Amino acid sequence: MRISTDRREGNGDVARLARRAAAGEQQAWSELIDRYSRLLWAIAHQHRLNAADAADVFQTTWLRLVEHIDGLSDPERVGAWLATTARRECLRVLRAGARELLAGDAMPDVVAPLDDPAGRLIGAERDAELWQALARLRPRDQELLRMLVADPAPSYDEIAGTLAMPIGSIGPTRGRCLARLRKELPAACAA
Repeated sequence: MRISTDRREGNGDVARLARRAAAGEQQAWSELIDRYSRLLWAIAHQHRLNAADAADVFQTTWLRLVEHIDGLSDPERVGAWLATTARRECLRVLRAGARELLAGDAMPDVVAPLDDPAGRLIGAERDAELWQALARLRPRDQELLRMLVADPAPSYDEIAGTLAMPIGSIGPTRGRCLARLRKELPAACAA
């Protein structure tokens, strides 16, 4: 079911309602809210906002109408104005969420103390699983990965010379080696 903004409803009725609301008539505001609330919630739902963000969009859209109802050039199109404003608010919320970066202790790294026997045991088991998975790779893959994690790390020129591969192939080859290693890790964890 499509929710109408204004066109199918009596435009004169909507325009009168908008003008009465602009004059401060509470009953007109209530009628506008009754008439267009479902539309605004549907728009927030279409943008897949969570309940809190949808409620913010709903409130902000009505606040924008309160701020701008006197300046509407086409009061009979108040539904379309509300729909456009709600869509813009949804996009603003989505952009703000995409820019939100977690900082601080939102997800602290858990590092076992060096003197903790359980932490040492878990680390040793993890390392053993990794070494077992690495041993199942082809010798050339093993050699490349060992060179890349060596301390101090050799230059790409040195790696290319040792493995007889073009420098431009080192990065893509490393990516494929790591993908194969990831596939081996579940086998190491299950064993």
